[in-house]
Amino acid sequence: MDWLFFIEVSLAGIGAGSLYALTAIAFVLIYKATRVINLAIGEMLMVGAYLFFALGAGWSLSWWLAIPMALVGGGLLGMLLERGVIRPMLGENPISVFMVTIGLGSILVGTVELIWTSAPRSLPGFMPDEAIFIGEAFIAPNTFWGFVIAAVVIALFLLLFRFWRGGVALRATASDQGAAWAMGINVPAVYSLAWGLAGMIAAGSGILLGAMSGVSPEMAMFGLTVLVVVIVGGLDSVFGALLAGLLIGWMESVVGVYLGGEYEHLVTFILLMLVLLVRPWGLFGSHEIERL
Repeated sequence: MDWLFFIEVSLAGIGAGSLYALTAIAFVLIYKATRVINLAIGEMLMVGAYLFFALGAGWSLSWWLAIPMALVGGGLLGMLLERGVIRPMLGENPISVFMVTIGLGSILVGTVELIWTSAPRSLPGFMPDEAIFIGEAFIAPNTFWGFVIAAVVIALFLLLFRFWRGGVALRATASDQGAAWAMGINVPAVYSLAWGLAGMIAAGSGILLGAMSGVSPEMAMFGLTVLVVVIVGGLDSVFGALLAGLLIGWMESVVGVYLGGEYEHLVTFILLMLVLLVRPWGLFGSHEIERL
């Protein structure tokens, strides 16, 4: 075996896995705070990428202006969806809320196609393009910097989740909504905060994914693999999302190179089935996960 090539393939997979992990955090954040399984996370990611495209390419704004504006737009989208669609559904049958998020995803894809058509687009460059070597192993610049940015964002999120007052409110609401109400926490505001933060994180993931592989409505399918990531890691486990994202990204890269691209998702879903057979609540999820 060519070990140098294997290391390069593994590094590329871990870089892709960091985006799975970042997007999975947005998914887990919504679930922990509101107990909503949001299948529109891939579409929210897609919208974030298109917002950056519109601001950077359409309006010719500098990337250091376009990216924050796209992130804010993603956050506002998340809050709008929560306030206008999800909150009125709280207390309904979980499968009804689940289906509503599927409908939201279809609406977002249709809206993007109406505005920008389904033709693939390229994002304005915003990452260094110099060749990156780790020892003798080469890694594509976009993959390397995408991993670095994702790692920094994840670390920042974990710090905010642990020490920021809003993060404390999120953790309290996720642990026990009744107790959070009793402690004076504005639970509906926490719901909006969770969806807003998740929208910003998803938008950032979309921008990074678009920088690596271009922008198109098909980006929304990224959310399908993210769903597998969070189920494998545990729907309510941030650590599980991180670990499962990196693992699945690495597995898909190695299998795609050595066995063929048609087997990438096959091995992912085989892993999903094995985990569900042994631990239906995920590797690090709570045993009390509600089944749909």
